[in-house]
Amino acid sequence: MRRPNKACPFCESRVRFVDYKDDRTLGRFITDHGKILPSRLSGTCARHQRQLANAIKRARYLALIPYTSGLQS
Repeated sequence: MRRPNKACPFCESRVRFVDYKDDRTLGRFITDHGKILPSRLSGTCARHQRQLANAIKRARYLALIPYTSGLQS
């Protein structure tokens, strides 16, 4: 039972580097709890997944995106 390969959204749009300042794009690859989606779910290639993880971590550090959501439990 193999899943069909997803096409990388960054490769399709010919993005060379993932920008940490683009919070709307980064938000697509973060769960509701603030975790980074794995490449098997997001469909990104290995190169862009590494760039994406670094960009999300950099954006978190600069407070462009939150570390977690505002839910209290």
